Amino acid sequence: MASNQQTRPGIGELAKDSARGRIGVVMGEVGGRVQIRPIGGGMEWDAMPDNVVVPSAREELSARLAVRNGNSRGGL
Repeated sequence: MASNQQTRPGIGELAKDSARGRIGVVMGEVGGRVQIRPIGGGMEWDAMPDNVVVPSAREELSARLAVRNGNSRGGL
């Protein structure tokens, strides 16, 4: 029997914190919370496990493009 339940992203995978609307990389779990770091690096934030979902392809592309655009501005 197939399950419709979506699994939470694992360590090293992209995840969306649906409560904050932010996308980052899962770094681990501490104290019952998922630690997520922005794609381009920076300070991790804690998310409640129920709020951590797999981002859509569009959300992932948008987040990666934003990081890339931000990096390219520094060299001009």
